Amino acid sequence: YGALYNYFTVISGKLCPVGWHVPSDEDFNILISFLGGESVAGGKLKETGTLHWLSPNSYATNSSGFTALPGGARTVNGFLYFGNSAGFWSSTEVYSETAWTCSLTNSSNGFSKYNNSDKHDGYSIRV
Repeated sequence: YGALYNYFTVISGKLCPVGWHVPSDEDFNILISFLGGESVAGGKLKETGTLHWLSPNSYATNSSGFTALPGGARTVNGFLYFGNSAGFWSSTEVYSETAWTCSLTNSSNGFSKYNNSDKHDGYSIRV
């Protein structure tokens, strides 16, 4: 499933190999547009089946080859959503306390974006 990182680690410059970067919000916008929009991009990004995703893993085709896994999240309330959600940091700050993230769930075809994710929370990254 990979590790969960806070935003401060995301922007440290130490996560990606030379020549790679954590996607910005604009990078995610380009990906979402290429895949047909927020309402259908999620299924094209999720690993198929229920080996890692909890049932029903609706609409999962992984036609993009992204193979998103449901690593969940870490918040002040502990570890949440493991098996039914994949959250990914962008490198784009919104306010001093928040940054953009994107999320997929096991029951949706969507790829949702959030501009209020607390920088101390833990989400996956994708380079």
